[in-house]
Amino acid sequence: MRQTRAQLSVAAVALVLGLLVVVQLRAQSAGTGLDTLTAQELTVLVANLNARNDVLRTEIASLEREASDLALGRARGETSLGQLQQDLARVRAWAGLDPVSGPGIRLTVNGPIAGQAVEDILNELRNAGAEALAVADVRVVAGSVVFGPPGRLSIESTVLPDPFEVSAIGNPEVLTGTLTRAGGLIAQLAATNPQLSVTVIPVDRLELPPTNRDLAPAHGRPRL
Repeated sequence: MRQTRAQLSVAAVALVLGLLVVVQLRAQSAGTGLDTLTAQELTVLVANLNARNDVLRTEIASLEREASDLALGRARGETSLGQLQQDLARVRAWAGLDPVSGPGIRLTVNGPIAGQAVEDILNELRNAGAEALAVADVRVVAGSVVFGPPGRLSIESTVLPDPFEVSAIGNPEVLTGTLTRAGGLIAQLAATNPQLSVTVIPVDRLELPPTNRDLAPAHGRPRL
């Protein structure tokens, strides 16, 4: 009886040990799964992993290029926008929509002068490179005309006093030289009208106001 119990105890212990060994082996096998693969299968697995890594590297490089292109595009866009804003500001300034400042000359016209003679002065200044003009603080723009007989001049519904000033932004030396040269326009006006006096003073900084005139065309439209 005692011998039978001992045999049963040994058998139970052996069974438990056997179960533990089987569980351990299965756990190890499930842990990696590589020990059951053949050399050829392992080679294929490594090759697939390398191929997948290559694909990932290619995707990373592509995304980095896209990010770089977007950054450059944004930078170009900001630069283009800034340039457009600067161009618009220049156009508005020299069209007369915005005030402008800069070096130039100031003419003081004293005495009787006809509107056409004032227009001749303005045209002479334009031909000499004047970039912006004003008559008695009235900005001269497209369509602005000084008209009337001596003593009754006006521009943009503004009556000109006597004397009145003409301001021109541009190169002071060139503008002054053009008007005051021997045989120039001022000399011609003085010869035909001794009562008229036109003095020219170079100025380091002039400030010209914007126009009050509506410059929007009534009939024409931009062609884009």
